[in-house]
Amino acid sequence: MAENVSVVKLFSVNGLVAVVTGGGSGIGLMITKALASNGAHRIYITGRRKEVLESAAQSTDPSIVIPLQGDVTSISSLLEIAEHIKSEVGYVNVVIANAGIMGPRPLKSSPNEPGPSLSEYRAHALKTPMEDFTHTYAVNTTAAYYTALVFLELLDAGNKEANMGPDWRSQVIATSSIGGFSRLKGASFAYNSSKAALTHMMKMLATGFVPYKIRCNVLAPGIFPSDLAGGTIQNLGPGHDGVFEPGFVPEERAGREEDIAGAILYMVSRAGAYLNGSVVVVDGGRLGTLVSTY
Repeated sequence: MAENVSVVKLFSVNGLVAVVTGGGSGIGLMITKALASNGAHRIYITGRRKEVLESAAQSTDPSIVIPLQGDVTSISSLLEIAEHIKSEVGYVNVVIANAGIMGPRPLKSSPNEPGPSLSEYRAHALKTPMEDFTHTYAVNTTAAYYTALVFLELLDAGNKEANMGPDWRSQVIATSSIGGFSRLKGASFAYNSSKAALTHMMKMLATGFVPYKIRCNVLAPGIFPSDLAGGTIQNLGPGHDGVFEPGFVPEERAGREEDIAGAILYMVSRAGAYLNGSVVVVDGGRLGTLVSTY
């Protein structure tokens, strides 16, 4: 068998140096564990909650996973993180802009109840300050942009290091969402539109970074257990025993850690070295059940 198409060769992340924002919980932690379990050299996880980051590092591998407290909405904080990593290893192969928030949600009712009146809907929406809506963009979209910018020189150094092989180029991966494609009634206008903006922005960056040989790609998960998913996974209705109706998710379940692991290992390894400007949807077929644009 040809060595270049063996699983070991294609999906190896041995020696990888990665940064995962929001890497201490939810999908970020799933990504961190996948990389740490498969040979990554160093994974820097960032977030605002120091205790969450430290717990994640201890539960994974503290010799590989390094917690760095910081705020992705602050340029100075991002620069401090980048400088710390530069002083320790001098380069980065992958930056995963994963930090995100849900933002304000519209008023909605259960499926068997009449919807809110126009006045109720309007009054609920106007209780949310504009700043809260805008802050959703600040975290989900703007912060990903500045995260990519801050790490450009370290990503360039990763290319020069060539530790991932001659045909592999550094990349930025943003965790977006199928919400960026969905027109689902009752979803968060702030969250869904910020993720749509993030997805398109990453495609633009993929084009913009071509002269610098830095790739940009998007991971778009569906429903996974996380802080953002809220009660969605729990509210399945009586008698479901943790199983979704196929009309809700064709795979009839929420996503699992191994689903994220498989996708991220593909994207960051030699197997995904030809991806640039791509969107990898991991949703069990959920988008196919929604009014959506993809």
